[in-house]
Amino acid sequence: MPSEPPAPSPAPHPASRPARRSLVIVGAGPRGTGLIERIAANAPELYAGSALDIHLVDPYPPGAGRIWRAAQSPLLWMNSHAEDVTVFTDETVRMAGPVRPGPTLHEWAGLDGRVFADRRIQGAYLRWAHEQAVAALPPEITVHRHPRRALRVSGSREERQQVWLEGRPRPLRADLVVLALGHLDAEPDEEQSALAAYAREHGLVHLPPDFTADSDLSALGAGEPVLVRGFGLAFVDLTVLLTEGRGGRYEGDVYVPSGREPVLYVGSRRGVPYHSKIGYDWTGERPPLPRFLGPAEIDALAARSGGLDFRRDVWPLVEKELGFAHYHRLFTAHAERTAIAWADFEEKYAAAAAGPEREALVASAVPDPRDRLDLAALDRPLEGVTYGSFEELQEGLRGYVEGDLNRRHDPAYSPDLAVFLGLLSVYGQLVRLEGVGSWWHGFFSCLASGPPGPRLRQLLALSRAGVVNFVGADMTVRAEDGVFRAYGATVPGRSVEARALVEARLPEPTLRRALDPLLRGLHADGAGETADGLLRVDRADGRVLDRSGRPHPRRFALGPHTDGRTPGAFTRPHTGGPAFRQNDATARAALVFLRDLGADAVG
Repeated sequence: MPSEPPAPSPAPHPASRPARRSLVIVGAGPRGTGLIERIAANAPELYAGSALDIHLVDPYPPGAGRIWRAAQSPLLWMNSHAEDVTVFTDETVRMAGPVRPGPTLHEWAGLDGRVFADRRIQGAYLRWAHEQAVAALPPEITVHRHPRRALRVSGSREERQQVWLEGRPRPLRADLVVLALGHLDAEPDEEQSALAAYAREHGLVHLPPDFTADSDLSALGAGEPVLVRGFGLAFVDLTVLLTEGRGGRYEGDVYVPSGREPVLYVGSRRGVPYHSKIGYDWTGERPPLPRFLGPAEIDALAARSGGLDFRRDVWPLVEKELGFAHYHRLFTAHAERTAIAWADFEEKYAAAAAGPEREALVASAVPDPRDRLDLAALDRPLEGVTYGSFEELQEGLRGYVEGDLNRRHDPAYSPDLAVFLGLLSVYGQLVRLEGVGSWWHGFFSCLASGPPGPRLRQLLALSRAGVVNFVGADMTVRAEDGVFRAYGATVPGRSVEARALVEARLPEPTLRRALDPLLRGLHADGAGETADGLLRVDRADGRVLDRSGRPHPRRFALGPHTDGRTPGAFTRPHTGGPAFRQNDATARAALVFLRDLGADAVG
């Protein structure tokens, strides 16, 4: 007789099964990719053995995300030289995890390092970096992609979280959730709502703050005047799409219109474009930064009771640090333009009080005012400046832009590049500090994140062709007499009217007005927010804070919607990369939490 089959082995008790953890990352763009790269780098040390599922949630392509996706105009450029873009860590990043170096954009793509690549090339680089990060994960970590929107996160502090996705009836269950949402849309504020209502009532065109590549510009007719409020990078994209994007072209320094362009009237609070990207390379000794605003100073500021006032408590240190970077370069690289030895100046500069004492020292040691750092003038160059006519303003602003371009491309003024390095150092320190506010972010962007020089050359050509006209500083817009009317302080009493208004800036990344339901749900659920409406996070590891300042053990957030926001998800090589440092801290905290979960955490 045949032998009986062996009795089946009893099923293992659930508690004896290896625990399978789950991490949901909402946002698969550059920040989500950076987090995965840091998880891969730190997992061998912190997370060995247990299986882990990473659920990556984003309707846009992984790596590139919304901003860098392939489906956009090839006319839109990156804002940095190809050699100044990397998504990989190096020895300058102060982090606990290991350095995993990799190619810059120009090395990966085989580009000239001084090229401003188009955004689709950057998107391809980011997609490749995402694939590399996923491939570097240990075999026990598996990535699952969900090309959907995340709608909300639920669950108590003590239990697994539920992440609800659009079009999916059952939630993803997660031991931890990381929000790496990137830039988001927002509902209009009170002023924008009123302008939109006025436009509907009078048959006008009003385009609210938006990502220019996503805006429908078809309503801006050929030859029609259009008011543009905003003079930053969104404005640059707007002019590109409305000029070259409509068939215009450049012949040297002359713009040849297609006849399909509207006529733009642009102004802003400053009334000038952001400062040009610097067009030469660093040589020689770098300023030893940080000097006056480093970890010790940040620790002292963070320990103060009663909260911080940025202008009173932080700005004097920022100003001194940027001045140190500027004068270190001037004295060490252009000593012929100074009146005393650097060692003497440095000692006196360190001891001098802000205000008249420091100004007197600088005046005695630096004869030419053009060699002195004036941050107020850099921030508001039209402060107190007026012109007698609209035509004089056009000529004056063209001269200002030309002067800025010349200086930012002349290594004789290399202290400007030292200030740029100082700005990066300061930003890397300030991300650890609460209460910084949005003014600093705008100031940094104006000085350090301006347009490529060729874009400003094009702006000059557009101005001479009459396609772009300048309104001046402190631009205000009124809805009156059935039109939009713009006023500026630079030509007192002069106004420009139009039937179209474009708000050329990104939506404010606030909790209360975010169109993203996930962020709004967090706010309703008790997440803390700053006075500027940003999501409060623990500066040590990115955990979301509630309104009492208590960190959520299972929720993290990174990116521009948080008060720990950085200049970008990728950065210039060898500059410390604050976003990389944050990614590393969050990845390590997440891995430790997941590693230490008990078997009963699986439900």
